[in-house]
Amino acid sequence: MSRDLMRSDEIKAFVRDAYRAVNGSTTRVAERLYSAEELALVPESARNGALGLCNHLRFARIEPGATVLDLGCGSGIDTILAAQRAGPSGRVIALDFLPEMLEQTAQAAREAGLGNVDTLEAEMEEIPLPDASVDVVISNGVVNLSPRKARVLAECARVLRPGGELCVSDLTIDEDDLPPEVLTHPAAWAG
Repeated sequence: MSRDLMRSDEIKAFVRDAYRAVNGSTTRVAERLYSAEELALVPESARNGALGLCNHLRFARIEPGATVLDLGCGSGIDTILAAQRAGPSGRVIALDFLPEMLEQTAQAAREAGLGNVDTLEAEMEEIPLPDASVDVVISNGVVNLSPRKARVLAECARVLRPGGELCVSDLTIDEDDLPPEVLTHPAAWAG
């Protein structure tokens, strides 16, 4: 139903504006989701911008040497933790469509002394990576922001190597349960 009510570009503009307005003071989110030991490994700049829904890294099998894609990296808290688990022989690709978020993630990686983090400005519906190039895709509260969720998941499947793992924490709702005035409200799309 939502595709009939709003255009994808309108939804993406709402999401961009909402995330650009985040003031960088979300440490309490990080404190609720991650252990003290994990938070001690993450620079304050990444903790302050945490907007995830879950510590889904508890479930992700990130082995040393793995290539990990963090879909919608935000301020980088999951990127940093994944990069530490992947180790110096691994690689974490932090993807976001906001350059501001990518700069925060890159800064956090530098502060953490990590040389295995690459940032990638792109949309999750069109991941500019080769087929079967990633061992693990992680995404924390981001897929729900896309008006083309099936396309996002198809892209994740495309970039994953055979036997790769998709580890997503997200919100779901049946659009039929919501009236059009809710589905077209920016806050409904921007989290």
